[in-house]
Amino acid sequence: MKLGIILFNLGGPDSPEAVEPFLRNLFSDPAIISLPWLIRLPLARFIARRRAPLARAIYDHIGGRSPILEETQKQARALEQALTEPGLEVRAFVAMRCWNPFSDGAALAMSKFAPDRIVALPLYPQYSTTTSASAFKDWDRAARKAGLSQPLTRICCYPDDAGFIAAAATKIRAVMADLKPGLSYRLLLSAHGLPKKVVAGGDPYQWQVERTAAALAAALGIPGLDWTVCYQSRVGPLKWLEPATDAQIRRAGAEGKGVILAPIAFVSEHSETLVELDIEYAKLAREAGVPDYRRAATVGADPDFIAGLAGLVRRAMNQAGTINSGDGRLCPAEFCRCALE
Repeated sequence: MKLGIILFNLGGPDSPEAVEPFLRNLFSDPAIISLPWLIRLPLARFIARRRAPLARAIYDHIGGRSPILEETQKQARALEQALTEPGLEVRAFVAMRCWNPFSDGAALAMSKFAPDRIVALPLYPQYSTTTSASAFKDWDRAARKAGLSQPLTRICCYPDDAGFIAAAATKIRAVMADLKPGLSYRLLLSAHGLPKKVVAGGDPYQWQVERTAAALAAALGIPGLDWTVCYQSRVGPLKWLEPATDAQIRRAGAEGKGVILAPIAFVSEHSETLVELDIEYAKLAREAGVPDYRRAATVGADPDFIAGLAGLVRRAMNQAGTINSGDGRLCPAEFCRCALE
């Protein structure tokens, strides 16, 4: 049997020249800016031109390009290896939403591989209409164009999958092993933010982020652990999810607390970890009087994370439609934008 896996991620610019078109692709997505295309596309071009100089300065800190493709390719190869068994040939293809390799190229490569089944796996543990749903829709378009008609199973989310949680806990414990003695620390579990109106419209992302955080705090098993969920990367004038990560860093400084910051919605290193967390928030922590600031790594190709993904893929091979890390719908009924709605 031949199994094709599509790993979805956002992508990132691979050169300074790619920054503006990357941003244009991002803001052209109707899942990001929900306006008619006659308004959305010119607006996306305008926003991209305005934000490109600042974004290029951000990428300058990490060599002018994002490492997310290489990180995702490592995860793809590790997942292939984890699924290797007699009688099963596995290939994992990377499809980025906003920069190369796009879904079109991945679909063409998939058609040449000619799998018997396809599993669609977003590298977003928590489902959102702005990420996983957008990736699924774009893949469906590309797959039709490439003539792919094989059975397809989608894995919509895995916010508390045991492998994902174990890997994240390992990264946090690695930081905790070398803390300053006698200093009280607060664990900030940081996720990418969303405008509040997206969640108010039935998007389950915030609920799933909080599920991840609760599972992770439980897995750490530290009595009296001081932890909180927070949200980073807000842009624009809209009201975003709270509490904001930067506000929580200032709060920790005012209370004389050390900070351990752990990203829980990103599974690979890129500008929002390597620059926003490691440089910008580290500077903010110093200015806010935080006595010690530490950052846990993303799960990357951690064996527990890869094993968790492999387990989800094996389940998907034997089921049709859309599945998640549970036995049925995870999201409460009020989240009408759930993938299983």
